[in-house]
Amino acid sequence: MDFVSIRVITGDIARLVGFYERATGLTASWSTEDFAELRTASATLAIGSTRTVPMFAPGAARAEANRSVILEFRVEDVDGVHQNLIGSGLVDECVQPPTTMPWGNRSLLVRDPDGSLVNFFTPVTEAAAARLAR
Repeated sequence: MDFVSIRVITGDIARLVGFYERATGLTASWSTEDFAELRTASATLAIGSTRTVPMFAPGAARAEANRSVILEFRVEDVDGVHQNLIGSGLVDECVQPPTTMPWGNRSLLVRDPDGSLVNFFTPVTEAAAARLAR
């Protein structure tokens, strides 16, 4: 089995896609006006509008309700991502500025425009890099 993607449901797909494009430097691939994907080598972040929910099961997902999942992106320069996002108008809350964690990652924790936690991190020790080697 392979983990392929995570899908986020939003009431404002253009705003949320814009945030993730700016934060990651990736360009979203739009299938329809209600569905876009940002693909990396290891996984895909799918973003769907609330209009897609009834296709699965009405009321099964609710936008802006996540309080248990942290989306994580490995980036080359956490401090650069921080500078890029702060003041962009796309980040309502910087939960934790760039900080070197005890397990060897430099990490930035923000909330995306829908309130979901997003961790951008860079391994800064050999042990952290080794744990993430593929």
